[in-house]
Amino acid sequence: MPAATLRAADEKTLRRDLAAAYRLAARFGWDDTLYTHFSVRLPGAGERFLLNPFGLMFNEVCASDLIVVDLEGHIVNGDARYNPAGFTIHSAVHMARDDAHCVIHTHTLAGMAVAACEQGLLQLNQISAEFYQSVGYHPYEGVAFNHEERARIQAALGDHMALILRHHGLLSVGPTVADAFCIMFYLNRACEIQLAAAQLAGLAGPVTRIAPAVSAHARQQFRRVEHERALVWAAWLRELDRVDPGYQR
Repeated sequence: MPAATLRAADEKTLRRDLAAAYRLAARFGWDDTLYTHFSVRLPGAGERFLLNPFGLMFNEVCASDLIVVDLEGHIVNGDARYNPAGFTIHSAVHMARDDAHCVIHTHTLAGMAVAACEQGLLQLNQISAEFYQSVGYHPYEGVAFNHEERARIQAALGDHMALILRHHGLLSVGPTVADAFCIMFYLNRACEIQLAAAQLAGLAGPVTRIAPAVSAHARQQFRRVEHERALVWAAWLRELDRVDPGYQR
C-alpha cells in the first residue's frame, strides 16, 4: 500500500477489515481452533501491528478484540495475550517488508498437504499459474518460538507474495487486508486443486502440468488485474454484513 493510502486507512478501518478476515476465514473453513493468526500494520509512528488475542475462535473475533503489538513483542494496547509463535512469524515479515502491511497465516488441510510435498506447489491449473515463481519455501524448524528463526523466514519469503512453511502451512502478504486475503484464498484453492488432482491420478491417469512459458505468461496477466482484489473483498464484506455483522463491534 502506498504511504498515502496507508495513512488514509485509519485504525478503525483496519480493525474492521482484519476482524472481517477472521470471520470470513472461519466461514471458509480455514480456522484451526485457537491457532493461526492474521495481522495488519498500523499507520503512524513506530512499528506496531494488530493481532488476534489468543483464546478466541476465528468466528468470535471482533474489531475491538484485536490487540496492538510492537516489534519487540510488547502489547501496546489490549489486555489479552497473543500466540508467541504467531508473533515470531508476523513480526519477521513486518520487520523485513515495508510493503507487507497485512500477513495471513493458515493451517488448512490442503495447504498443509502441499507443504509436505517435496516439489511444493505444482503448475496444474490457471489458479496455480498466478503463483508461478512467486512463492517461497521455509523449512520446518519446530514451533516458531525462537526469534532467531525470523531471519530465515525473511530470507525464504524474499519479495514473494506467499510463503509455504514446510510441514506447517501457508502464508500470504499484501499491501492491504483485501490483497493478502485474496492471495491466500487463491493460494489455498491452488493447493486444493493439487490435492484433488493427486487423488484422481490413480483413476484418471498421470497429472499434466502447465508449461513454464505459459505459466509465466499467465502470471503476467494476473498482475494486470490485481486491482480487482478490492472488488472481490468488497463483495465478501457485503455478504458478511448480511450474515455476520457482529465482527464490526
